Amino acid sequence: MFKPQVNEQLGMKLSTYLILVHMLVSGRVWASDWGYTEENGPHTWQNNYPIAVKGRRQSPINIVSRNAKYDSDLTFLSIAYTPEDYVELKNNGHSIECQITKTGYLTGGPLGNQEFKLAQFHLHWGADDTRGSEHTIDGKQFAAELHLVHWNTKYDSFAEAANMSDGLAVLGIMIQSGEEHPFFSVVSDNVYGLIQPGSMVTIPSSLDPIDLLPANIDDYWTYEGSLTTPPLYESVQWIVFKEAVAFSSNQLDALRSLIDSDGNPMQDNFRPPQPLKGRHVRASFQ
Repeated sequence: MFKPQVNEQLGMKLSTYLILVHMLVSGRVWASDWGYTEENGPHTWQNNYPIAVKGRRQSPINIVSRNAKYDSDLTFLSIAYTPEDYVELKNNGHSIECQITKTGYLTGGPLGNQEFKLAQFHLHWGADDTRGSEHTIDGKQFAAELHLVHWNTKYDSFAEAANMSDGLAVLGIMIQSGEEHPFFSVVSDNVYGLIQPGSMVTIPSSLDPIDLLPANIDDYWTYEGSLTTPPLYESVQWIVFKEAVAFSSNQLDALRSLIDSDGNPMQDNFRPPQPLKGRHVRASFQ
């Protein structure tokens, strides 16, 4: 009589845990067990997520251009996105996120013939223009970094793919302060409805995610890495573009006006570069 009750309780706990993991990875809730403060910032993540220090392929990294190996086998990326009819935005407590509702796929390059489906994009940024990006290029940090997150369609769902070694592919775009970005304005002009963590807005406006990419998508670095936020799964093939994209000061300040899950201004929401631990960065260009 007692043993089945224990198994049932364990089953319920496991189901609850898996649901929470799925929600965290997909950005559908915001959590307070980690953040970017002195008390819960990246240097403390190892307490709840040992992979932060024990992992072998953690992200982000500092990309040293002279050490990146040119790989002639890296083919062109094939990107086929569908414009969103409505832009669904959320303050998830750690970033601003746009959930993708239309079909979009990424293949080619280091992914070969594998097909990865676009799930969402989000950003990381600093308190000022001197910092904010997660990846650094030859030690240089940019004002922000945009991530377009895709999952491998060999799996049945994002949740299933999220912790598989070949489960995810993320496009990383460096953001520098400059001219206003006409296509990002649909996001930056509507942050007033996203100030508090957990808030969501749906904007009746079109946005094609491809318009957020740099003009040159042929030159990129790629390496095997991880999610840059807990649970830090080592499941990401990173593709970081060489060419940066410009956002205006007003657009960057709009991001800085958000409030995070700790009740602080959402600023400096980036993880520092992690050790390579024997990994190699490949380049699609010479």
